[in-house]
Amino acid sequence: MNRHVPPHVAAAEAREADGLGCTDVTPIKQRGQHEVFCGLTSIIWLHRKVQDAFFLIVGSRTCAHLMQSAAGVMIFAEPRFGTAIIDDRDLSGMADMNEELDKVVARLIARRPDIRMLVLVGSCPSEVIKLDLGRAAMKLNERFAPDLRVLSYSGSGIETTFTQGEDNFLQAVIGGTPRAAPDAPRQLLIAGCLADVIEDQFTRIFHGLGIENVHFLPARHAEGVPPIGPNTTVLMAQPYLTETAKMLEKKGARVLTAPFPLGEEGTTAWLRAAADAFDVPADRFAAITDAGRERARKAVSLYRDRLAGKRVFFFPDSQMEPSLARFLSREVDAEILEVGTPYLNKNHMAPDLALLPSSVRLAEGQDVDKQIDRVRADDPDLIICGMGLGNPFEAEGRTTKWSIEFAFTPIQGYEQAGDLAELFARPLGRRDLLQVEV
Repeated sequence: MNRHVPPHVAAAEAREADGLGCTDVTPIKQRGQHEVFCGLTSIIWLHRKVQDAFFLIVGSRTCAHLMQSAAGVMIFAEPRFGTAIIDDRDLSGMADMNEELDKVVARLIARRPDIRMLVLVGSCPSEVIKLDLGRAAMKLNERFAPDLRVLSYSGSGIETTFTQGEDNFLQAVIGGTPRAAPDAPRQLLIAGCLADVIEDQFTRIFHGLGIENVHFLPARHAEGVPPIGPNTTVLMAQPYLTETAKMLEKKGARVLTAPFPLGEEGTTAWLRAAADAFDVPADRFAAITDAGRERARKAVSLYRDRLAGKRVFFFPDSQMEPSLARFLSREVDAEILEVGTPYLNKNHMAPDLALLPSSVRLAEGQDVDKQIDRVRADDPDLIICGMGLGNPFEAEGRTTKWSIEFAFTPIQGYEQAGDLAELFARPLGRRDLLQVEV
């Protein structure tokens, strides 16, 4: 007797058999307002990374209060970010905003001569703040070079989600980076902000593989980014840097595609992409990575019982969602219901999508009411969502995890695989302890 297979099930089975996973699944396209933090919030991790940079937000008191609260910087500290506040006098034309900005920058540089990179970050589009930040940065560059490099980018919530702030910042950095000479030594560039401890771990692994000329973008210091050209092989460390990847390719660099370094499987595939590009022998790769792989598998196994079989729904937030879902599905046997992401670049995400089950529902963009309806219909065990949705869902008796924690927590690499699994397991454990009755 012939088996009756619905068309969508047949298509999913065919993709599974071909190893395509979710690669050719048509995502649900949603065009509502993105309900996520703005690009300014990426300063929270960027200002800690680039140690001789200062991020000067040009915006309102609301932006200043947001950053002061979100970053948790005490008022008597010497932070590496601040806000040049635009008030009514500026917006009404009673003051020349370029002159006012020049005064603020001059006072800042006089007080902090250690600053080597000044980054002007617009909280709103130029049309709103009545100031062309790109032009202002160019004039300040002429004034303070070569001791100080001045960049600008938009962190506006109208134009960016919070991880796009880093994408914009890195484009500004690359834009002023010289092109490498054709005969320059070959180098590996890791693109995407990583915690220093993870950067050190990866550096040791690459050196163990025999890849000695390794750089990171952003670097810890303003002068740490090397010239970029055809000698540059790029390995992307964060999934939300699609425009940065395009700019690196325009400079002649070769950008590798690989799953992102989350969990044992993702980290191994990510490292292998670099190893293959630099012709590292398979036995050397195994000798350097086997111990780390074993430690990662053991650390993740501690949380598998709690996560296996759990049904998980991802709201769009950081663009890390497909990689996180791949980790949950492949390494702890969770069932992924929906993966939402603000923007989906299928070429950029293809290796991660290919490792997701073909039954996963993909959604690009946001229509929060429809997404809430799908959550209630699916009734998942765990919802990964923004802070604004977490408490209402908890009030309904559902279990949630704030997606922004995955952007702020060091989770890449072998040594952090257990921490990544714990982030997902913790709310489920909390729910069990509380024994909430719905």
